[in-house]
Amino acid sequence: MPSRNVKFYSLILIIIDTLVLLFAFSVAYIIRVQYDPRPLIANIHAYDYLYSFMLIVPFWIAAFALLGLYRSSVYNRRLLEWSKVTIGTFIGILLVIGWQYASNTSVFPARLVAAYSFVIATVLIIVERELFRLIRSYMFRRGRGINRVLLIGTSSVTKDIASSIANTVKSGYEIVAISGPKKIIPNDIDALHYSFLEKALADIEPNRVNMIIQTDLYESAERNQKILQTAQAHHISYNFIPGESEFYSGKNTIDIFQGYPMISVYQTPLIGWGSILKRIFDLITSAILIILLSPLFLVLYIIKKIADPGPAFYISKRLSRFSEPIDLIKFRSMDSKYGAKDAAKEFREMGREDLAKEYEKNRKVTNDPRITKFGRFLRETSLDELPQVFNVFKGDLSLVGPRPILPQESKLAYGRTALLHSVKSGVTGIWQVSGRSNLSFNERIELELFYAQNWTFWLDIKILFKTIGVVLFKKGAK
Repeated sequence: MPSRNVKFYSLILIIIDTLVLLFAFSVAYIIRVQYDPRPLIANIHAYDYLYSFMLIVPFWIAAFALLGLYRSSVYNRRLLEWSKVTIGTFIGILLVIGWQYASNTSVFPARLVAAYSFVIATVLIIVERELFRLIRSYMFRRGRGINRVLLIGTSSVTKDIASSIANTVKSGYEIVAISGPKKIIPNDIDALHYSFLEKALADIEPNRVNMIIQTDLYESAERNQKILQTAQAHHISYNFIPGESEFYSGKNTIDIFQGYPMISVYQTPLIGWGSILKRIFDLITSAILIILLSPLFLVLYIIKKIADPGPAFYISKRLSRFSEPIDLIKFRSMDSKYGAKDAAKEFREMGREDLAKEYEKNRKVTNDPRITKFGRFLRETSLDELPQVFNVFKGDLSLVGPRPILPQESKLAYGRTALLHSVKSGVTGIWQVSGRSNLSFNERIELELFYAQNWTFWLDIKILFKTIGVVLFKKGAK
């Protein structure tokens, strides 16, 4: 919901970032040239140094913009912003180095100046944005720079949006009035309620509303037009958010078709260049892991053969992207006579009706008697999952994605399998690092649907880092 306040904030960030970069480059130059007695690679005058920087800084700021550092979806999320600032600063240093080679001129008087510039610029920009965040929160608390919202709608989406932006100090939005049925107003929101739309529109000026958010279209085209025309007449922002979740989950693009705006709705953002980037990352990372882990594979294979005679690996038929069957590779953790049938059937054959019911409810059991002593060690340390890096290298799996389900489990997803399998299944995923071990099968599916519909490369990186913590400290879903 871009508004004048958001655009103004972004403009201020661009100006401050530029000044901070200039300061960081100046400090790096002074530290190396004036306070380090070691000889320089080239004698670069301060004027020439700053002149070169001023030529490059617009491209540096453009790199920040391409990374989304001037979008509210990024600067409202601290950790995401920090990571992108670090990457953007690194790209900026590469731009300076590239300029040196392209122009055949020396910019840095010494190599350490580049390193100093990178560290100082990264730290100062993060500090600057944290200070700016505090100032903005203070301004919001004082009622400055906030968007006074009239929310119009009749669905649960209206209620969700009201709850998500209710904290004015954090969001910068103040819900002044809500037009719709009273049941959509959250209990903790103190806003005017209008049962009649016309009355809400008539009170826009007295209520000092400067933004309208509509979540549902009325059957009458005239009423919809009246909302838009009222916003235009008062020169305030108008935003429409579809009440049907399918329109804002996954990825949407807007194009012109035969002179009309056309919304194309995709199941997942993981299309186009995103899928190519993810596959390249998977291929390179899995190849490195196979090389690094090969000694461990050999050791585990030998121990497995000694401690638990029989096949070392267990091949399981699973479903991955587009519900295509794959052969999932794991170190065998169960006795070799188990695993060929559905787990519930095997438990009943063992006379364990309690375990069969537990498995049918959660698709897992807490204490599985089919697992061997060494197999339990493999599972507790997640070492049984390591051979799946070969599935990743082959392209059957991704490093991060929904859990590859058994063919018989597809009918349990209640029609959501198509959406779940719009992306490749993964070795690890969002539910494994959720920190909750008592999730039902349906709750796990909901988490993985969220991943499929909200994929970003940064989400993958975050899940991978969390997976390391889960494995090392034995936390998370099991």
